Amino acid sequence: MKLSRERDTSLLVHERRRAGSTLAHVAGLALLWVSAGVMISALVELFTDGPDVTPLMLSAGLMAALGLAMWAPTKPGRTDTATIFATVAWTWIIVSVIGALPYLFADTFVRWDDAFFESISGFSCTGSTVFGGDNPAIHEQGAGLLFYRSMTQWYGGMGMVVLAVAVLPFLGVGGLSLISAEAPGPSSDRLAPRVSQTARRLWLLYAGITTLIALALWLAPGPTLYESINYAFTTASTGGFSVHDASVGFYDSSVVEAILVICMIIGGANFTLHWRAVMGDGGVYRRSGEFRTYLIMLVSASTIVVAILWFAGDFAFAKSVRAGVFNVVSLGTSTGFGNATGGDTPGDFVGWVPAALIVLLVLMVFGGMTGSTSGGAKVFRLHVGVAHVRRALRLARNPRAVVPLKLGDTVVPDAVAARVIGFMFLYSGLALSGWFVLALLGTDATTALGGSFSALGNMGPALGEVGPVNSFVEGFSRPARGVLMVLMLVGRLELFPLLLMFVAPMRSLQR
Repeated sequence: MKLSRERDTSLLVHERRRAGSTLAHVAGLALLWVSAGVMISALVELFTDGPDVTPLMLSAGLMAALGLAMWAPTKPGRTDTATIFATVAWTWIIVSVIGALPYLFADTFVRWDDAFFESISGFSCTGSTVFGGDNPAIHEQGAGLLFYRSMTQWYGGMGMVVLAVAVLPFLGVGGLSLISAEAPGPSSDRLAPRVSQTARRLWLLYAGITTLIALALWLAPGPTLYESINYAFTTASTGGFSVHDASVGFYDSSVVEAILVICMIIGGANFTLHWRAVMGDGGVYRRSGEFRTYLIMLVSASTIVVAILWFAGDFAFAKSVRAGVFNVVSLGTSTGFGNATGGDTPGDFVGWVPAALIVLLVLMVFGGMTGSTSGGAKVFRLHVGVAHVRRALRLARNPRAVVPLKLGDTVVPDAVAARVIGFMFLYSGLALSGWFVLALLGTDATTALGGSFSALGNMGPALGEVGPVNSFVEGFSRPARGVLMVLMLVGRLELFPLLLMFVAPMRSLQR
């Protein structure tokens, strides 16, 4: 009994000595999780006789050491709004920067900053790549390094902070705020009474969907088990990285493409809906106005693009359907896979007629649903914007009428509508500013426009010189790629964490 009291007293003293730092605690834990993924990738490299076993193991060790040094001597401190946003933003920056170590140690790229570009593109689930051009090709890399590359998108899809909250039950309501700040979109729903349970259920569902995608691809003719797991990582996360230079076009398989179309639609939908459906609420999709808009948008865009390609006479009907549907869903969910089998083939959409490209550009702006792994401004905001215009027209006809803003059966408060409109204004302004800066740095206008919207929407391929068969090395200078890195991070975290991360970075290190 006496020993038990002494042990409890010792633990209490140790707890009091730990510094209160939400940022260091969460970021350190995130690095520990990523280091585990790097070690698994090192084992894959070892068993496949790859050349980068030592760089991966060294990276895993350094990440683990740094993560442990940040996590072990700290405990969660302040959970006010400024600290929450600073924690999320700085955690993503820290992990994305440290995540470049495997590429740097393996001397993967000609230029050191390309390692950071590939890391940021991976963790932000953008899918833009600097492999190719004067850098080595994807197929020249070891299996373990490519496995790590795919895993960066899997970590980034559901969110490293959500993973940290899953094992930090004592964060309380601050944990829900962390999840909300990290998750793209206006809100984050509880799936369980405790926040840590919500985070665990999200990751459990995410892992389950990833497993099902891997099995479906493995059973299809073409992909090996290794390739299926890699594609499952980057499909569930709507990231779009591939283990082949030609992306999905490597297989030239309508079966593989059909499986991925279905899986990309799942990844672009709200994971809260998926969880409730798994729990037995089969009508949850039908009741969601955003989900209906999401499907209508994808089906309508696919129909329009297929019709444009067919009537333009460039491709036969079957090829128009295959190229049009796959690329619409790929960009509409911000995944970014390509099914082009080479330049000037149906899947190489940069060669499509301008009308079809305009449809793709609109999809690049809005992306998937809130609560999904997709990027973009989100279908919810498009839905609210259209409903707001419709209400404004009704009020113009009858100024005295009381017309609530509704999405299906749900009434949207005016405060939410105002935030949505303000966000879209900032989003558009940032995208156009990115276009201007990229053009100022020497990028042609079409490539700059597509690159800005693609990076901000975490899409992957863009227009002009950076289509589905091109590397971003070919279309953008080094300074321009630096601008794209910033846009990718802003797009993944949305605007507010990045804007508020500088408000109280020092306060996040205090209780």
